[in-house]
Amino acid sequence: MRNVRTPQPSTTLTPGAIKAGAGRYTFDLAALHTIDAGPGYSTAHGSVIEGERIQIGLMRVPRGTGGRPHSHPNEQWIYVLRGTLESEVDGVKSRVPAGSLIYIPSNVVHSALATPDEDVVFLTAKDMSHGIAGTPVDRSISAPLHAPGFEPNKT
Repeated sequence: MRNVRTPQPSTTLTPGAIKAGAGRYTFDLAALHTIDAGPGYSTAHGSVIEGERIQIGLMRVPRGTGGRPHSHPNEQWIYVLRGTLESEVDGVKSRVPAGSLIYIPSNVVHSALATPDEDVVFLTAKDMSHGIAGTPVDRSISAPLHAPGFEPNKT
């Protein structure tokens, strides 16, 4: 039996993401261009690669900032590589240091805030039922989450 390669679409679900396959199989995530992972509700940004059924992102969240409560139709995994997140998933609050994994079921409200001591870097994986960004719970606000003392200057 011959191994036949199925052509993959060259477009991505997430604007700015890179499509894997069709000769592109390895990626230096830290060297790729970055996109905003939650425009209007989060400071998370990083590179995103999309396959046929899974998307992977290497994200950075500046210290003292994060993502307001939001949800999305795809389930998500977050593996913290550096720093610590204050996370809330479906009402359950957790302090999540480097080396820890967060599971977020589909359509469940969640939020995360990088602690004030250092930036957070995490690897995230989502199924391809939706793009990388979610929908904030409170759509009347267009701003990310900030810890006290980390709010943007109002000049």
